[in-house]
Amino acid sequence: MNTHEFYINRCIELAKNGLGTTYPNPLVGSVIVYDNKIIGEGWHRKSGEAHAEVNAIQTVKDKSLLTKATIYVSLEPCSHFGKTPPCCDLIIANKIPNVVIGTIDPFAKVAGSGIKKLIENNITVTVGVLEDKCNELNKRFFTFHAKKRPYIILKWAESLDGFIAPDKKQRETEQEKLSPIWITNTYSRQLVHKWRAEEQSILVGTNTVLDDNPKLNTRDFKGINPVRIIIDKSNKITESFAVKDGKTTSFFFTEDIILTKNKNIIYENIVFDADFLLNLTNRLHKNEIQSIIIEGGLKTLQSFIDLNLWDEARVFIGKNQLNSGIKAPLLNSIPKKTISIMDDTLNLFRNYD
Repeated sequence: MNTHEFYINRCIELAKNGLGTTYPNPLVGSVIVYDNKIIGEGWHRKSGEAHAEVNAIQTVKDKSLLTKATIYVSLEPCSHFGKTPPCCDLIIANKIPNVVIGTIDPFAKVAGSGIKKLIENNITVTVGVLEDKCNELNKRFFTFHAKKRPYIILKWAESLDGFIAPDKKQRETEQEKLSPIWITNTYSRQLVHKWRAEEQSILVGTNTVLDDNPKLNTRDFKGINPVRIIIDKSNKITESFAVKDGKTTSFFFTEDIILTKNKNIIYENIVFDADFLLNLTNRLHKNEIQSIIIEGGLKTLQSFIDLNLWDEARVFIGKNQLNSGIKAPLLNSIPKKTISIMDDTLNLFRNYD
């Protein structure tokens, strides 16, 4: 690993601290180096707050060193006024002579204009250091802008014999005993709540809500609750269900036109036809939803798979056998990675190179 790669790698590690809190902004990290030593570093923490470059510059104790330093940043510095001033202007104002950038920002208001502005002000700019790794860091942000839809993650847990839930009779028996059937262990379930804190939204269908009454929150991991996306064609989900508690922004996609006074309950009227899922993801894009984790049942998950409308799949396999019940979705793909979580197996799939 050469010098530029070393410091861009540090930028990436810093940027990851903002996962789950920067939406709709990208993850960005920055370090400032003088005489082969880091004299400042920072990352973007939250939309509307200072960008990574600003935070890095603020941590430099001796500002006179900036005129002889190099600033590294995982993503092209912005050149436009948004909720905060342009980072390019700050770099220029502090007379930082060298800028090393991981990858270009695809956002239309940036998209190379930041680099152009820096060069026009006689700053030496290096672009494309650990570019693939920087692109992977912002796979959600890049997918949102390039494909005009959220980054889609499928998630489910299946038993050793390939079922995601017991049959109705077995479920009713367990409910009478007040002892739910868990396919995965405690550690796997906590990991799922960590994922929820990292993604901007979570989606389930009507039957999942009616059968399980899920909260769809991060109660087992510290983090922001994801926006809840509920497919409820015939408006079967009543106010008694947890997803309508109004504590978290929740979108309900239904064929009916419904009005509500609760600002956190949003009804979206949509046509349930062959293009439903494409129209759904288009609506989510318009609502600035950058990422979504699908935790629905078989019908919902298989619908996304059949349309090839997914980017990742995270599939747990527990140690128990159910013998009967609802079969797991069919995913004709080979795992990119397999992880053991105690006695559970986690298979990770990707739908892109």
